[in-house]
Amino acid sequence: MLLPTTEAEAADIIRGHADAGQALEIIGGNTRSGFGNRVEADAPLSSRNISGIVAYNPAEMVMTVKAGTPVAEVDAALSAAKQMMAFEPMDHRAVMGTVGEPTIGGIFAANVSGPRRFVAGAARDSLLGIRFINGQGEPIKAGGRVMKNVTGLDLVKLLAGSYGTLGFLTEVTFRVLPVAPTQTTLVMSGLEDAAASHSMAAAMATSVEVSGAAHLPESVTSRFLNGALPDGAATVLRLEGLAASVEARSRKLQTMLAGLGPSMLLDPDESHSLWQDIRNVAPYAATPAKPLWRVSVAPSQGHKLVAALRLEAGIDAFYDWQGGLVWMQMEADPEADLLRHYVKALGGGHATLIRATETARQGVAAFEPLSAAEAALSNRIREKLDPAGIFNTGKMGVS
Repeated sequence: MLLPTTEAEAADIIRGHADAGQALEIIGGNTRSGFGNRVEADAPLSSRNISGIVAYNPAEMVMTVKAGTPVAEVDAALSAAKQMMAFEPMDHRAVMGTVGEPTIGGIFAANVSGPRRFVAGAARDSLLGIRFINGQGEPIKAGGRVMKNVTGLDLVKLLAGSYGTLGFLTEVTFRVLPVAPTQTTLVMSGLEDAAASHSMAAAMATSVEVSGAAHLPESVTSRFLNGALPDGAATVLRLEGLAASVEARSRKLQTMLAGLGPSMLLDPDESHSLWQDIRNVAPYAATPAKPLWRVSVAPSQGHKLVAALRLEAGIDAFYDWQGGLVWMQMEADPEADLLRHYVKALGGGHATLIRATETARQGVAAFEPLSAAEAALSNRIREKLDPAGIFNTGKMGVS
């Protein structure tokens, strides 16, 4: 494990490997070990010793942090100022069966975005500036501490979600937001997947400002909130804000959806715990040998995708992002061709194989295959930033 403590030291290491044509596996805390298709590298290069909060003024709601800083350290600093990362990043350790500490650089390198993403944007939407080292060992700065228009290649957005294939992140600057004073979650019981999709769409069309919308079929409800949800399927809608506003909006939402069946409201602590479970994909943490997919489709198509696949494969699934994000666990084979066939038939989307055994991964493209035009553009960008092709070659095809 190569563990530089400064950007200059990391640049020297990368320059040396580029000159020698030796591949590097770019990692942070290595908590997402297993993503992509495995390609042997000469050495892993980690940012975890390039750590520390560089600048944070809560009044500006902007933070600059070295890439190897643990997410827990960032969360603690934000929590003390009653602020948060609005995109609610997932902790992959439970579903991936990994250990170690997630790093803030890893969050942005993988564009990790949780339940609030469909209203607050993805991780890349909060990212203002970066420092990184390209494949020739050259330190590069892009962006800054304020949002502004850009021309040409937006390197900040390109690096976010590139999984270390374009550069080695050393520093990130991002926007943060205040934590809402309180929250509640409306739980509707007993809806089938299609009815839940319609109810979530109806809720999102109102003025109540739903900040989380998920559907948990009966097969998974007992694995959320320590089994405290009512029996049967649960459709859950989160509301956040000032106490009086949350109370009024929750009453309005409950009245509007009353004809769909029984419902209840969670208290703030229960609501917070439930959405942590949804964010971290709690139902599938106990079955590490089963393939796990993260599928992004149009919100109205998620339940149709699951229904089609259930006719031909053994699957379990639940829905986030109003139905637009489907977490899908296969019983045995990843069924990649079948899954991507139905994704395409339902209007397109992205299917990413998050977890599988090494045997199951063989012959399966872990990331959604790019079109010919996208692949050509991606290759041209990669050739500019990493001409020797030494960075994370097992994680190609990402966007």
